[in-house]
Amino acid sequence: MLNLHHLRLFRAVALDGTLTGAARRLNLSQSALSTQLRALEASLGHDLFERRGRGLVLTEAGHIALDHAEAIFRTADDLTATLRQTGQGRQALRVGALATLSRNFQLQFLAPVIGRADVEVVLRSGSLAELLRGLDALTLDVVLTNLAPPGDAASPWLIHHLAEQPVSLIGTPARIGADTRPLARLLAEEPLILPTGDTALRASIDAMLARLGITPLVAAEADDMAMLRLLVREDAGLAVLPPIVVRDEIGAGLLREAARLDGISESFLAVTRRRRFGNPLLADLLGAK
Repeated sequence: MLNLHHLRLFRAVALDGTLTGAARRLNLSQSALSTQLRALEASLGHDLFERRGRGLVLTEAGHIALDHAEAIFRTADDLTATLRQTGQGRQALRVGALATLSRNFQLQFLAPVIGRADVEVVLRSGSLAELLRGLDALTLDVVLTNLAPPGDAASPWLIHHLAEQPVSLIGTPARIGADTRPLARLLAEEPLILPTGDTALRASIDAMLARLGITPLVAAEADDMAMLRLLVREDAGLAVLPPIVVRDEIGAGLLREAARLDGISESFLAVTRRRRFGNPLLADLLGAK
């Protein structure tokens, strides 16, 4: 029988790289820790470490054991987090959102659960790397983003395509007026408010401008949809945005759509982690998309 206590000690040593450091963190003597590691190696039939200098390096068998140990303890953490909520009066849905993502889109995604007496929605924002770490550590149930995380066949991420939003030139009624200029002239003659160059949307816009042979007059750039929204409301120029970002302003007549940028769109994604015990609230939200 595999001793899970020994496996947990092995993982601590593998992550630390030294017997001394792991023993100190585990509040064990080095001799006790070494004895239990040898017992694990005996039960598995393979050496898990080889000594190099003052450190310990995983063998091939050690790497395999560490991969399985991570999966085992992640499942245990997943089970604990899920079952702690069972029987509670309210369920928690822990959502991470890219700091630059449209707030309107976030609210649209969460609309089915917002206001429910039995649901507590916990929202956190950050960079994609920070949010994926939270997802991996099971402190988040889902990450909302417009940037797909890198991945391969071994990636733990599940990517759910939620929506594909059109992109338009947006401006104030005073700037647009009864303007009937074609799109190319608007792009060439009006100051533009653009997403920054490190966004997927900006790459598509730059490619379109290059095809049209236009060198734009850039009034402002921002990586935050909320800031783009404020800049266009202040009439700094025409903003290149998905209309959903300024849906309320368009509905109130504060902003207008000057032209649709055909062939350019913004993808909105939900990223989850492969889990044995998923959040049922999240399953309902994704199933509705």
